[in-house]
Amino acid sequence: MPAEVKPLPASAQRVQDALAVLGLDARVVELAMAARTSQQAADALGVEVGQIAKSLIFRAALSGRAVLVIAAGDRRVDEAKIAAQLGEPITRATPEFVRVHSGFAIGGVAPVAHAQPMVTFVDRSLRRFGIVWAAGGTPHCVFPIRPDDLARASRAIELETA
Repeated sequence: MPAEVKPLPASAQRVQDALAVLGLDARVVELAMAARTSQQAADALGVEVGQIAKSLIFRAALSGRAVLVIAAGDRRVDEAKIAAQLGEPITRATPEFVRVHSGFAIGGVAPVAHAQPMVTFVDRSLRRFGIVWAAGGTPHCVFPIRPDDLARASRAIELETA
């Protein structure tokens, strides 16, 4: 008898639906363990930590708008570079701010299917890899995607974020 296919959690299904609308064949998968950090995700997937496309949300200090930075898991975001591109300083966002603007909890923020539109930047260094893995809406869900598809799907401005 075939194994029962478990449905995705609602927030992961929202990501899967958005990927389908975007014409991408990426499939959200649920991991047995939580992958709240890039290292946890890399360990669970058996890939390099740089292949993890982490989605970090900041708050623009003057306008209060949400700013998404999709960075390689082995890179630390240079907030001054993002602020220079944005034209205003950025600050770390609270968990509540992240949930309101993205619709996801920290640790599961996907690069697509956000509750509200936001300015998005993607780390050019992700192009080192043929495939990267992004959060799929929960700390247990991820999906594989080509870096150029990620930039296009997230409508991101590409730059060196580190």
